Amino acid sequence: MPLTPATRDQLLTSLERLIRTGRHVGARAASQLYGELPSFGWALLVPLQREGDQRCSELAARAGIDVSVASRQLGALARAGFVDRRPDPRDGRASLFNLTGQGADALSAARALRADWALSALSSWDEADAKLLTDLVDRLVVDLTSAAPPPASSRSAAALPG
Repeated sequence: MPLTPATRDQLLTSLERLIRTGRHVGARAASQLYGELPSFGWALLVPLQREGDQRCSELAARAGIDVSVASRQLGALARAGFVDRRPDPRDGRASLFNLTGQGADALSAARALRADWALSALSSWDEADAKLLTDLVDRLVVDLTSAAPPPASSRSAAALPG
């Protein structure tokens, strides 16, 4: 049975609240851990830990931010000692960034803080509810990723009085 408009709207409202709450909590936790560095700068560290040395453009694409923004963030991360920069041996005009030991330690601390916070926040949940929500969120991510937004022409046409 398809969703009713009321259920769809309630779901979208709940998702918006979840996203806002996540941003608020994330920003608060980031300021405790990272001081003046913007929290999305840390999104640049995770791919370095997982895949190793990368160019700024690769990291920007992974983080979903503009290369100029990534470049500024990587500069701040380098000044803080979390990343190193070296010339790309394949192209001397470009740089490769890698995670330092200090950067790896910072990621570990961030993960520990998040795990402790989640454990506290979910203390009243039982295992079945947590697994059900995990399955549903995973399903939602797959469905959102595979659903193409309507073409711009149909959105414009839908807004016009008929």
